Amino acid sequence: MKEVLLLVIIGLASTCLVHSKKTTEKPEWAKKDIRDYTDADMERLLDQWEEDEEPLEPDELPEHLKPMPSIDLTKVKQDDPESLLQVTKKGRTLMTFVQVAGNPGREITETVTKLWQSSLWNNHIQAERYLVDDNRAIFLYKDGSQAWIAKDFLVEQPECESVTIESKVYQGKNHPKSGTVEKVEL
Repeated sequence: MKEVLLLVIIGLASTCLVHSKKTTEKPEWAKKDIRDYTDADMERLLDQWEEDEEPLEPDELPEHLKPMPSIDLTKVKQDDPESLLQVTKKGRTLMTFVQVAGNPGREITETVTKLWQSSLWNNHIQAERYLVDDNRAIFLYKDGSQAWIAKDFLVEQPECESVTIESKVYQGKNHPKSGTVEKVEL
């Protein structure tokens, strides 16, 4: 009885294996030389390559494919549009432009912005700094909600002329138009 049962199980397993194998016949486009592949052939090859791949974890996805974090609107001040912007930028990359007051040289701008960056890092605000002009730098935040906290710090600095976030210009404390907010239209 055991032998018959064993033979039946082996027979079923071998039948399943035979039927599960894919045909080894290659499609016409796959028989071409790789140098003769068109863009469509390369796209098909990529699709075939990714066919059996497991999907990436949410934290491994590129930023544009990551799911948006849920926003609790009860914690957002209804009369403050900046707090709503801050909440929506949480976990997203955001760039701000910072302008150094006066007409400093590149070396002075480098020194001042480096000092600001290290002060932000000491306050657990991760900002990457890139000089784009003799008196202007980009601060890049991996968590965009930190940009408004950094803006509050930067506009208080005597060397800061202005900070631009999302097309809004915030004047530094020592700027002639201090205390005003401009909207830059592109």
